[in-house]
Formats: sequence, structure tokens, C-alpha cells
Amino acid sequence: MTDTELVPLATDGDGNMLMAFQEIPEDADVLDAPLPAALMAVWTGDGRLLLVFDRYRQCWELPGGRIEAGETAREAAVRELREETGYQPAAIVFAGFARFTLGAERRSEYAAVYAAHAAPRGLFLPNEEIAAITWWDGAAPLPGRSQPMDLWLGLRARTAPAAGRPRPGRDDMRPEQVGPPPADEIAAGNHGVVAPRNLA
Repeated sequence: MTDTELVPLATDGDGNMLMAFQEIPEDADVLDAPLPAALMAVWTGDGRLLLVFDRYRQCWELPGGRIEAGETAREAAVRELREETGYQPAAIVFAGFARFTLGAERRSEYAAVYAAHAAPRGLFLPNEEIAAITWWDGAAPLPGRSQPMDLWLGLRARTAPAAGRPRPGRDDMRPEQVGPPPADEIAAGNHGVVAPRNLA
């Protein structure tokens, strides 16, 4: 099945699409497109997700970015989280691979998605790239715009089996617990839509 035959999991206002989230082993060699980026979903014990406000894109998104030459995706995720927020979790787990269709040329790319737990601490010092951080509860409107694809991935990474949190059967869950909300529900919560980070 090609990306044009799939229904996107999330989209943004520029037509960029999150096409799939593959919960497979981190060392799986099944990627059929480039893997230029790594993202980190950091959660508190009470269920709040760490988001950063990117100065350039002017939106809330997951910490993360490009994988540098000679760096693994895991190393990139840890480095980006440290550079953007100052956080260095003791342990991170691989949650899965996100497959995107991006740009007018409809290029396919992957991002490795990791999950970790942390406790909010002290004062955040803004830096050249990140103006602010927030611990989002998943319900309250975020001030300004946010990246719907990142919100979807952050919510999914929290419950990914690879993240050590087995996903209960749908019959065992309350309606609000059944997977991440669709992109249109995320956008309806005054989260806005923006172009994704440049993965190329």
C-alpha cells in the first residue's frame, strides 16, 4: 500500500501528513525512506507531556531535530532534548518510527520517536532555538499554535508497547483513553496548525 492509499493519522495546515507509526524494534532494518530526525516524548508521572516553543516555527512541538553525521537516532534524541530543554532523563525507551509525507513534492521521511519520564524542575532558561517549555496535560488549550503531528506522536509514544507501557485492550479503556485523538480533534482544541519541523 502506498502513502497515497493510506488515511493520515494527523495532518497540518500545509498538507504535510503523519502517515504511520510503526511500533517495531529500534534496530529493525525495514525503513523504505530516509531517517533524518529523532523526537522525544517526555512525560511526568501525572500524565503531562513536555513541549517546547520553537522560536523559528512559532509553535509548540516535541523536543527533537536532525540526526547529525556519525550520530545514532537515540543519541540525537538525547542531545536535542538536552540542548532544547536542559533535561537529561536517566533512561529513555524507543517508542517507534513515525512515517511522514512532506512538502509539495510529497517526499517520505521517518523520525525515530523515543519516550522518557521526568519531573518538572526549576526555571527554564530560554535559548537561541527554544523560547519556552510547558508541561501539557493533553486537554488545556495551548497558548498559540502547535504541531498536530507532534501532539499525536507524543500521546502515542506514552502508551507504545516499546515504551514499557502495555496498551490495554479497547474494552478495558474509557473512551478518552483509546489512543491519541485524531488530528482534527487536536486542532479543534485551539491548538492551531503549522508546518512541521524541516526533516530534510
